[in-house]
Amino acid sequence: MTGSVPASPRRVLLVEDDPGDVFLVRELLAEADPALQVVVVHSVTDAVANDLLHRVDCVLLDLNLPGAHGLDGLRRVLRAHGGAAVCVLTGVDDEHLGVAAVAAGAQDYLVKGKVDGQVLIRAVRYAVERRRAESSLLRLREEQLAAAESARLERGLLPSPLLAGSSVRARSFYRAGRTRSLIGGDFFDAVLGPTGTVHAIVGDVCGHGPDEAALGALLRVSWRALVLAGLDEAQLLPKLQQVLVSERHDPALFTTVCALAIRAGRGGHRELVVRLAGHPPPELLRPHLRKLEPPVGVPLGVLPDATWDRLTMPLDAGWALLAYTDGLIEGRGPEPGEPLWEEGLHAMLEGERETDLERLPARLVERAQELNGGPLADDVAILILSEDVTP
Repeated sequence: MTGSVPASPRRVLLVEDDPGDVFLVRELLAEADPALQVVVVHSVTDAVANDLLHRVDCVLLDLNLPGAHGLDGLRRVLRAHGGAAVCVLTGVDDEHLGVAAVAAGAQDYLVKGKVDGQVLIRAVRYAVERRRAESSLLRLREEQLAAAESARLERGLLPSPLLAGSSVRARSFYRAGRTRSLIGGDFFDAVLGPTGTVHAIVGDVCGHGPDEAALGALLRVSWRALVLAGLDEAQLLPKLQQVLVSERHDPALFTTVCALAIRAGRGGHRELVVRLAGHPPPELLRPHLRKLEPPVGVPLGVLPDATWDRLTMPLDAGWALLAYTDGLIEGRGPEPGEPLWEEGLHAMLEGERETDLERLPARLVERAQELNGGPLADDVAILILSEDVTP
């Protein structure tokens, strides 16, 4: 099997103070590769001061420069440009330094007087290729570590709804709008309370930075703790507002919320309670598609004495309910120059009546992105709750 031949470097920096060695290296390289440019400096100081390290493909470095002891020169080069491909030159009596230089970060070493043009150019080419390979492996490792860290963040900050023991099932979708982020300022959750009421929330902290993402996670966890502590449904939003006001880093920061409660109603039927704090209204998906119109209060964090009126309605057998954040509807819609808005989403749901609830959240995002002509700019959180009909 024949290995691939490394691509020829275009510029080499020779750090050498001996005129005879400079002449010899130039001649050997010119013989092996006439197109190769050789830049010569007499000290590492000159190489660093003129920023030459970043403008060449490889550095040929003499380890016996005046004022440099042992590997000092190599260390200075690597401190100035950690990604430099370095091939060191040693004397016959200092071959041990070459081995030590490779261990310290050089790609190869050559002994003066023991190389010809082909050996020299091959060492330069492979030094460049090894450095490229090392850089690629380092980037891959960094990406793997970042992906692992993102996965840990996702597991820690995105919720697993606590609905065991209830007749409600949850399906969700989450995508952060910020580049290379998994968690944004939007949040959602669903929890079975101690009285048998299922509580759910979808919220949106204004802003798109890491501080807003952290605040969104804090609000979700605080809301879950309030539900599990048995706080009355009517007190959840006022208490959550207290948390927001005490923890926000900017006094102008606010949060929109859609709060849902599914509880036992009359005649054995389920009853839905909806409270909106400046948030888009939910949609009833089944048994009949219907856009709900609860009263809309101000977002959390705007008025200290705010109250949020509720919509209460019965749920028929086989019900399903969709709640979402405004990132889903603020992209471009079918009308030129107009966002999708709630009406566009409702029309979209009309066309997705037969779509399975498992696939529906991702399908809605897919269609919204098609209308938008690309990825949605804002965070998107979607939560579908339905009556669990599994035996």
